[in-house]
Amino acid sequence: MPSDSLVIIPTYNEAHNIGRILTRLMALNMSVDVLVVDDGSPDGTASIVVKHQKEMPGRIHLLRREGKLGLGTAYVAGFKYALEHSYRFIVEMDADFSHDPDDVPRLIEVLQNDESDVAIGSRYHNGISIVNWPLSRLILSYSANLYARIITGLPIKDTTAGFKAFKREVLETINLDRIKSNGYSFQIEMHFRAMKAGFRLKEVSIIFRERTEGVSKMSRSIIFEAIWMVWALKLRSLINRL
Repeated sequence: MPSDSLVIIPTYNEAHNIGRILTRLMALNMSVDVLVVDDGSPDGTASIVVKHQKEMPGRIHLLRREGKLGLGTAYVAGFKYALEHSYRFIVEMDADFSHDPDDVPRLIEVLQNDESDVAIGSRYHNGISIVNWPLSRLILSYSANLYARIITGLPIKDTTAGFKAFKREVLETINLDRIKSNGYSFQIEMHFRAMKAGFRLKEVSIIFRERTEGVSKMSRSIIFEAIWMVWALKLRSLINRL
């Protein structure tokens, strides 16, 4: 029986992690399908996904893209795939085990029980739940979330959370073609657009662990994009141009 839930994982050079994360997701006590959106990884990430597809036919899917096109566009492509294939619940998560696969059912169950329309895996819901971050990065992340929350009015503490689940109605309502941001600003934009469309957002406390394999995708341009994007979203909202 096909699953009604899809987990979207964007990848770029995640050969060290993707096989293990797929194995964990396939072993969950809740049946989920997985879509890997790979941006032409030169390290063979896609080949590992193909191998796992053969082992779990019909449950693991692969969308190959030519070149590194960015996190935001990867998720938009994944969202469109989910809508085209009639999934009810759509999860986004990283491939590097900073997000625990065992938390996926917890997020989906919030939606199944109609407690919310977007379930957000939050690092800041109950204090700070982050492992292996240097103090400087923790201060930067916490301050950035406070900054975004004040400007946008988002009723959540982790505005840049990249681990969450949507009801399909949310993605059907949001105009995905108008989303242009990438990186952390993409996460802020999705939360903001969902809130402005009248959907409910609920944070679910998780433990976030810094990756142990591969290389972080954090960059200065991603930080700067998030700084100006919150003002752009606020302005568009005020003039009804979201």
